[in-house]
Amino acid sequence: MENKLTLKIEKLAEEVTVPSYQTEGSSGMDLSAFLPKPVTLKPLQRVLIPTGIKIELPKGYEAQVRPRSGMSIKHGITLINCVGTIDEDYRGEVCVPVVNISNEEYTINNGDRIAQMVIAPVAKVHVEVINELSNTVRGAGGFGSTGY
Repeated sequence: MENKLTLKIEKLAEEVTVPSYQTEGSSGMDLSAFLPKPVTLKPLQRVLIPTGIKIELPKGYEAQVRPRSGMSIKHGITLINCVGTIDEDYRGEVCVPVVNISNEEYTINNGDRIAQMVIAPVAKVHVEVINELSNTVRGAGGFGSTGY
């Protein structure tokens, strides 16, 4: 038997869609829009879409809100910040900052699956300020320094 964490969810209305995994192997739960009326995004327009839920994460965990790949590739709808973080102590409504990066308008309707949410552990570190870091073969090489 698997050990499963519990994610507590408060629905802000009875008709709100609760996040769910679409397959047994899914790592993300789909988040759905909770809208009083459809929202049409013009090209390059940004909108904060409510989900109608609040969450209580287990201690030591975060929720990562990520784009849905199908919406991104088929319609150019993605998240403004690529991956959003919901901290374990946040208790407000989960909202999704979407952007239309296509050349066409796109309409989001109530109940549409707009993003996915992955629950992940968070490692806390002790910060130590030092005078010099250890050397590596790579060193400060970045931004394509290891090839394409």
